[in-house]
Amino acid sequence: MLSHLSALLGVGFVLPLVVYLAMRHESDYVAANAREALNFHISVLIYCFCCIPLVFIVIGVPLLLLIGLGALVLAIIATIKASSGQCYRYPLTLRLVS
Repeated sequence: MLSHLSALLGVGFVLPLVVYLAMRHESDYVAANAREALNFHISVLIYCFCCIPLVFIVIGVPLLLLIGLGALVLAIIATIKASSGQCYRYPLTLRLVS
């Protein structure tokens, strides 16, 4: 659950990376959730970097707000799913860590 909420805690993709590296050989469930959270946080970071040049054309600000709101809502949904014992697959996520 902490991997999904790491952005709200202010640690971004660092906590899911540590959890994934520490638990990938011990628990498949924890590793799958940490990997999914890590992929999501990296994807959000990439999407935000892509929006930075668009800020100068005014469309970047609403896109950044939309990405932030979407990340918040999806992280809460994933945390609820993880607390009930399910794995959540984030939509629009680049699967960089497998």
